[in-house]
Amino acid sequence: MALRPGLHETLLTREVAEALEAIDPRFKDVAELSDEAAAELLTRHVTQLLHHVLRQAKKDRAGQLQLVNELVTWLGDQAKRGEIDEHDRVAPPGRVLRSLLSSDEIRLAANHPPRPLISPSHSDLLVNGPRDVRLGHLVARELPSADRVDILISFLKYSGLRVILDPLRRFIERRPGQLRVLTTTYLGATELRALDTLQELGAQVRLSYDSRRTRLHAKAWLFHRDSGFSTAVVGSSNLSHSALLDGCEWNVRVGQIDNATVHKKLETTFEQYWSDEGSFEPFDRERFLDDLDAQRRPDADRDAIARAIDIRPHPHQQTALDALAAERDAGHHQNLVVAATGTGKTVIAALDFRRLQRERGPLSLLFVAHREEILRQSLGAFRAVLRDGNFGRRLEPDRPLERDRHLFASVQSLHEGRLAELRPEAYDVVIVDEFHHAAAPTYDRLLSHLRPKILLGLTATPERADGQSILAWFEQRIAYEIRLWDALDLGLLSPFHYFGVHDETDLSTVDFRAGRYDTRDLERLYTADDVRARAVLRATQDKVADLHAMRALGFCVSVEHAEFMAAWFQRAGVPALAVSGKTSSNKRAAALRALRDGTVKILFAVDLFNEGVDLPAVDTVLFLRPTESATVFLQQLGRGLRLAEGKDCLTVLDFIGDGVHERFRFDQRFAALVGGTRAQVKGAVEAGFPHLPAGCEILLDHRSQEIVVESIERTLRLGRQELARDLAAIGDVGLRRFLDQAGVELDQVYGRGGTYTELLHRAGLREGPAPKHATTRAMERLLHVDDPNRLGTWRRWLTLDKPLRADPSDPLQLMLFVAAGHVRRPIAELSAAWDELWAAPDLRRELAELMGVLDDRRRRPTLELPGLAPLRIHATYSRDEVIAGLGELRQGKLLRLQGGVYRHQATRSDLLFVTLDKDAKQFTPTTLYEDYPISRERFHWESQGRTRADSETGRRYQNHRAMDWNILLFVRQRTHERGVTSPYTFLGPVDYESHEREKPMRIIWRLHHAMPPELWSDVKVAAG
Repeated sequence: MALRPGLHETLLTREVAEALEAIDPRFKDVAELSDEAAAELLTRHVTQLLHHVLRQAKKDRAGQLQLVNELVTWLGDQAKRGEIDEHDRVAPPGRVLRSLLSSDEIRLAANHPPRPLISPSHSDLLVNGPRDVRLGHLVARELPSADRVDILISFLKYSGLRVILDPLRRFIERRPGQLRVLTTTYLGATELRALDTLQELGAQVRLSYDSRRTRLHAKAWLFHRDSGFSTAVVGSSNLSHSALLDGCEWNVRVGQIDNATVHKKLETTFEQYWSDEGSFEPFDRERFLDDLDAQRRPDADRDAIARAIDIRPHPHQQTALDALAAERDAGHHQNLVVAATGTGKTVIAALDFRRLQRERGPLSLLFVAHREEILRQSLGAFRAVLRDGNFGRRLEPDRPLERDRHLFASVQSLHEGRLAELRPEAYDVVIVDEFHHAAAPTYDRLLSHLRPKILLGLTATPERADGQSILAWFEQRIAYEIRLWDALDLGLLSPFHYFGVHDETDLSTVDFRAGRYDTRDLERLYTADDVRARAVLRATQDKVADLHAMRALGFCVSVEHAEFMAAWFQRAGVPALAVSGKTSSNKRAAALRALRDGTVKILFAVDLFNEGVDLPAVDTVLFLRPTESATVFLQQLGRGLRLAEGKDCLTVLDFIGDGVHERFRFDQRFAALVGGTRAQVKGAVEAGFPHLPAGCEILLDHRSQEIVVESIERTLRLGRQELARDLAAIGDVGLRRFLDQAGVELDQVYGRGGTYTELLHRAGLREGPAPKHATTRAMERLLHVDDPNRLGTWRRWLTLDKPLRADPSDPLQLMLFVAAGHVRRPIAELSAAWDELWAAPDLRRELAELMGVLDDRRRRPTLELPGLAPLRIHATYSRDEVIAGLGELRQGKLLRLQGGVYRHQATRSDLLFVTLDKDAKQFTPTTLYEDYPISRERFHWESQGRTRADSETGRRYQNHRAMDWNILLFVRQRTHERGVTSPYTFLGPVDYESHEREKPMRIIWRLHHAMPPELWSDVKVAAG
């Protein structure tokens, strides 16, 4: 057998295996079949063989049926518990059901619908060719047999709609309310007449009113059929005359039968778009006309701002609100929200104030900002959110301070003389916008004077202009910080193209101390000759389309380095300037104006522009020094992430040298960009970052990729000895302080069975060897605990002088018993387990401190579920912890679950444990669409393979409410995280909504409580 070189996914038959034996191992890459991919590859192989045999016997129908039925009988013998039986045999002589009328259709004497032009079981490519099916004709023939129709389109033209108007009208007459349309107002291309016509027909229409940009480029038609023979068309055609009939268009017709996973992804993505109320709103004629008018008028900015205020929180805003609620539940009433400009910080504050008033009754408010423009916009946001056009007023010079319960004031107006008029407790809630300006003396006086019940700070950066942190006002805590990933995915920031460029410098000679490279050493290296500057210019010319049209910032190591680079670019004909903290304010302002108006193309900066400078036109950022701090890296990157007219994306050039120090943390930089653990970041680097927000790219040249991977591998290998050296240098401090000062994460301390107590012994800060205890190996598995009841109760218990009195009926004791590593021990040994733990006081104190650290990091509020205490909705649990919480025992030990479904009779509940990514090694579409969220409120779940709709279990799923039975849903993304079994997020009770098929049943559940927004952002299929 001849095997052609190139990419393969070829199953090793005996023939293939024999052919490979003769090939040098260096030339072949062979892997074991994964558990999840095996079914797909083996099915494909057998299908090809079966198809070949059946085609050979195509004129022998009886022989074909005999072969297939013998195969079905054999499969039935292999299958579990009657999943395949004689009912699956093909009935002779071999016929095909083409359609089936409902009882209503029979009563109305309806005819069988005309069949689609392409078999519903098949897929095809449509190109509007002379012998091809026209899209308009195909749509007209798909509609008569559809039960529901969804249309996703960038814009609608009446000229296209009229081509299919009659078939659409007949469809809606037959299936009222079953046509849904998503479109946009982008560039004013959608016509009002088309929208009016669809609404008059009875279609449900939703629009994206973002006229500045569109993230909806997709075009798709979905024809849902309850029979299971749904079809779809996806491709290039909008709803216009040329697109439907004679334009040069490519569209793929997808059949559910032969492309089930693709079709399921289309369905899922549409549902997620339709459920995204923040992006798509119901068509309103007046709103649409206003939007068109705003696009045509140059003075529409104020109206656009007013419309941009949405009283319904976006997912990232809801996450912020949840985090603030969790902080206050934990007793923290001074909180900071960090979010980039454009992410709706003021709306978050207004929504938070609205919720506080609903919970606590009327509250007084002082809102402080440093610019009048911000005050005007903020007052408008509060009025819109609170739906009160008279809410609040701005401070007037001669008006008494406490006369207004809701006051919006500039910090300048609250000067020392006026503060004397103000009682410290005068306002219940104080909100300070752009809190990083709190370095100013007026801010310091104001904040020191006031004693509000609640303080909320809003900022784009926790760093002040003088380099000092503002966290002292907030107990050194950030309540919420929007993830860059989420902001990009929501279209709130410009997408970026990040290029890692090897610059051939050798950093091994540069001194590296306390986590930083020596500035003078770097300066000497970068300015010694022109080699690196030439490489920087060459890379910029290669990656930037037009150097004379760019607006760029280059971040340098020193003033001398900035001046050196500016002079080099000037000599190369690229207008450039160097600015630093030594540059006068007038010259800095002039340099910024020159960059904005294009007379200067690049500013080389030192310790400037990290924050507080609004430069939306910046479209290129150059990192010309190793940036050790992920925070500073994000701040500098953020200078170019503002949206601006005509700016497609931000170009980022990061110059990477050889000889990177072993303690330099590339993983933190890329984790800040894409999220994930160090191991996941390493995998993303090696794979070329396949999963990024729409429009974003991260491209490392070959040598840069090697350097980054080697660096992250060193970090992953960071051993206990290195951590102990860090601890010895810092001194005998608590866990929390060590984490902050050493810049390490909890999983580094507790990975592979380690503990902080063991580190203290290793560092020589405790005498003798570290104590050995069952709990030391289990502490890594405690890092997910996030519900306040467990954390608070366990912490209180662990600080008791005497061992806990064993109580096997207390679910929290059983859960701690499991979490402490005793899941395999008999419950009768509960008392002995507590005696052993109290005999190790250092370890017990460490556990108590760990509970405090975990409580501080808790950002998601959890909800009680009556009758199921101590389980709390939206908290995370291992399966063993869930069983312990429910008190399920077998033969004196806690029950160990194996499957994904458990029937708990005592609480009359079915517990569903769902893993979304079932093959962590590789993306597999066939497994992705077994279980997945459709929206934050709806979840698609596939039952066990043998479940029929009319079985006892199937009936219980469908009728659980009438039977007073609960369905409880637990979800996790993947099986393992950091080498530890991943816990589940408890999503709470769900209700049956619908199902299709059986063996397995595919059920849609409706959640009682919406999925946490940050989890939804991580697991949803659709962009945005």
